[in-house]
Amino acid sequence: MRLPIALLALCAMSACVPPAQVSKGGPATDTGIGFGDPSMRAVAAVSGGTSSLTRDFMDLTFALESGQDITVFTRFEGPITVALVGDVPANASRDLAALVARLQTEAGIGITITTEDATITVEFASRSELRRLAPHAACFVVPNVGSLADYRRLRGTPEVDWARITRRDRAAVFIPTDTSPQEVRDCLHEELAQALGPLNDLYRLPESVFNDDNFHSVLTSFDMDILRLYYSPSLASGMTRSGVAARLSTTVSGGASPTPSVWTDAIETALGRTGSLAARQAAADSALAIATQAGWQDSRAAFSHFAVGRLWAGSAPEVSLMAFDRAAAIYARLPGGALQVAHIDMQLAAMALASGQVTEAVQFADRAIPVVTRYENAALLATLMLIKAEALERMGDAQAAAALRLDSQVWARYGFGPDSVVKARMRDIAAVADRGSNG
Repeated sequence: MRLPIALLALCAMSACVPPAQVSKGGPATDTGIGFGDPSMRAVAAVSGGTSSLTRDFMDLTFALESGQDITVFTRFEGPITVALVGDVPANASRDLAALVARLQTEAGIGITITTEDATITVEFASRSELRRLAPHAACFVVPNVGSLADYRRLRGTPEVDWARITRRDRAAVFIPTDTSPQEVRDCLHEELAQALGPLNDLYRLPESVFNDDNFHSVLTSFDMDILRLYYSPSLASGMTRSGVAARLSTTVSGGASPTPSVWTDAIETALGRTGSLAARQAAADSALAIATQAGWQDSRAAFSHFAVGRLWAGSAPEVSLMAFDRAAAIYARLPGGALQVAHIDMQLAAMALASGQVTEAVQFADRAIPVVTRYENAALLATLMLIKAEALERMGDAQAAAALRLDSQVWARYGFGPDSVVKARMRDIAAVADRGSNG
């Protein structure tokens, strides 16, 4: 499921909250394969097929986000169709068409758009209606239903429990219609990908939407490789974990250290929307202590530092800056980590603006803007442009600032939605700049 965007201070990253109760039963992740198979090109490129890709595939495939094991491999067998129904937003058809074209060409999946009865139905409804069914999720996917009415009727039964199905025949994705165009697109990417493939998220993955840190919101090349593996002719619904491992010539167990629930709980508390600031700061510190003790050097360690940076920015900027610096150093070494570094640069640009260091704010924004543009994050791009515009204003270049604000509007409307929300974001950033000028 995709989690709601929490606009805490100037952060354009989603808050981490517990998963909704929509893909699990209880409350709250043979012979060797022939590398002539086109779907195995990514695996063939590495030694013997025992790559981290196949280990990640196994860990993504045979567990739910809750940690519950999945005993058999499932996917759609045969052609797949997808349809949009309900109060469909204006941008949804265009964004779905672009996504389906990528799934066809990059993942090799036989999927097409239809206006008839579909294998996967994407239904749009009001946010309030969806929150009654899944309070913590911005959007979610359910098996064996074709509508919200179906889900209401079957909710709580084994038929809509992802852990109990043995083959995917039908699924429905539910997305709020009263949200920003970017969130609609992001929901399409993540929920359609989960309808087709992995139902789990792994914090250790730096370049994937299958990660609850929500830095990546558009399917990456890694995600397309995972989906290509899902629809390999060498795999089939009903296979066991050991059977799939044998076909992929990999080991049954993953090579990375498991993520303990105590760390996940600490991260979710730190970056959630409830609890006092002190409690959330303590949770961030706890997550970092766990990561340090575990000796992690992957995205989990970086994300722990990032959480500390986020939570201490207002009260202890020196602690925050050190944490952001350490997070950026780790992310810079990871594939796909450039986007995370750009998120950190946005935080640093905002902190520089708030402290009156306008030249530094421009430098951080300029470094991040090309990366964010490449990764198609309009909300983050607009935020960076507005921060830079405020800095230019304080530097005495009102004309350049006005031009940049004008240029940011198309991105802001896509990323944030209505003009009222866009104007609120502009006021927030102007208030940060005013603090720097008056500080």
